Amino acid sequence: MIIAIDGPSGAGKSTLGKMLAKELGLLYLDTGAMYRAGALAAIRQNVSLDDARAVSRIVQGAEIALEGEPDALRVLLDGEDVSSEIRTLKVAQAASVVSTISDVRRRMVELQRSIGESSPNGCVLEGRDIGSVVFPNADVKFFLTAKPEARARRRYEEDKAKGHISTYEKTLAEINERDQRDVSRSDSPLTISDEAEVIDTSDLDLTEVFEQMMSKVREKKGAAA
Repeated sequence: MIIAIDGPSGAGKSTLGKMLAKELGLLYLDTGAMYRAGALAAIRQNVSLDDARAVSRIVQGAEIALEGEPDALRVLLDGEDVSSEIRTLKVAQAASVVSTISDVRRRMVELQRSIGESSPNGCVLEGRDIGSVVFPNADVKFFLTAKPEARARRRYEEDKAKGHISTYEKTLAEINERDQRDVSRSDSPLTISDEAEVIDTSDLDLTEVFEQMMSKVREKKGAAA
């Protein structure tokens, strides 16, 4: 079974994707982490992120892999565990830029499809173009969204808990900037794919959203039985 979860930054995709994967015994694939690893590779080579050709060359030559359980996913870049390093604000912002490069996106889609198709039981993938580009024939598609203010509040609280110094206002500005890049890029912009179940998580807690998603999965499994 392939489950696609799309939506803007801060809508809860990662947390809920892990919960679904764990509950269903599926591989969890954090596509955003893959783009962050690609961005980190470019940063380490000291190339300008505006140099699309150079960034593409570096990402094409990088070995990016994901290992482990949903709650302890390890991201490997050329064999090195970079799980912590890719979570910095610098890498996050770089990934937002790198992900707009068409050659980079093609490389990542190839990797994501290869990993997803080789998983024995199937997988849960979350990102921004999973249901529309990576797996348009996914068994179940979700689009999680929320008001920018709600997403910024969550992201700010998460960062604060991790010891990252920021402000709610700055986080909101970053969320809005990321949204603009996601919807306006020419290659695979953020869109709601056909047949996607849209869930607004603004006023819902994780348990409520998770139950809605599991209900849809059970419905799909029942129809396929």
